[in-house]
Amino acid sequence: MSRPLLFLDVDGPLNPYAAQPERRPPGYTTIRATVRPGRPLRVWLNPHHGPALLALGYELCWATTWMAEANRWIAPVLGLPELPYVDFGHTLLTERPDGVHWKTEAIVAHADGRPFAWIDDEQTPPDTLYVHTHHPAPALLHHVDPRLGLRDTDFTALTEFRTSLRYDD
Repeated sequence: MSRPLLFLDVDGPLNPYAAQPERRPPGYTTIRATVRPGRPLRVWLNPHHGPALLALGYELCWATTWMAEANRWIAPVLGLPELPYVDFGHTLLTERPDGVHWKTEAIVAHADGRPFAWIDDEQTPPDTLYVHTHHPAPALLHHVDPRLGLRDTDFTALTEFRTSLRYDD
């Protein structure tokens, strides 16, 4: 089996957008990203997260509304290489009647039976149920508080899940 996947959401885990607006969290830097017409987005990123994510032993993949734009705006600040991304296509931001997040089905399809961890701030029990019902391999849906972003405890949970798996490099 190849390395497990780590699906990365930007807003919440990497950009603690819900932190107090007048207080950038310690260790973070501010960028202004023009990803669509209008006012640039204020994004807080911690440059230490990139090396820490790379050291986890996962194959990293964007799972964010930023899609390809994450490689332009987020990856360079974090020191990440260009990463593949889940293309959400027509399901982008589309609510489902069953309460499953609009990302979940596409993430499961992208994983294609491989073990994965998914860090996000919007997963709910219906997402966990969907993954466990439709995905044959181990999966960790790890919620990250959007007021705090990734913390040491989140990296510990990702490490523990990763080391619980057997794989070949």
